[in-house]
Amino acid sequence: MKGRQGRQERRRALQELLRRDPFLTDWQLAEELAVSVATIRLDRMALDIPELRERAKIIAAGTYSEIRALQGEEVIGDLVELNLGRAGTSVLVVLDHMVFARNQILRGHYLFAQANSLAVALVDSDLALTKTAQVDYQRPVKLGDRVMAKAAVMSAQDHRYQVNVKSFVQDRQVFSGEFVVVDVAKKGGAKHE
Repeated sequence: MKGRQGRQERRRALQELLRRDPFLTDWQLAEELAVSVATIRLDRMALDIPELRERAKIIAAGTYSEIRALQGEEVIGDLVELNLGRAGTSVLVVLDHMVFARNQILRGHYLFAQANSLAVALVDSDLALTKTAQVDYQRPVKLGDRVMAKAAVMSAQDHRYQVNVKSFVQDRQVFSGEFVVVDVAKKGGAKHE
């Protein structure tokens, strides 16, 4: 009976890991749960969880259709979750062209762009722009890392939204930003502040 209970616990842990980050690969899941990739694949099949490529398509189809302020390709990273006017999450996989060749560290403008585009995407408007941003780079991000950005609207008054974004690699925070995003469509013909 212990094997069955261990399998059930592992499968619950697998579901929880994928709930928090649906872009985890089978290799990463296997490492996290200390089992083989084959075991992860069998568990996914038993739980009717599609492979990464299919999960990404499903997430993209539902999430990107909600965005109004940006086109889907203008969001830096892959949207995992989007609740307009409230909160959202995106994942950015660090690729070769994003890092400095000498040390394999991610160029900072990618972290900023991920956070900024996520903040703008949260505004339920046909035209939203960033007015100000205060950012803090806390740790270097390396080639191959997966950056998860979590954004939350802290306040919304008239045409201004204050959005906080925190970015993580695994459980370590690497970036934070506070953005003021202006709903230009709602602001209408008002003059610049």
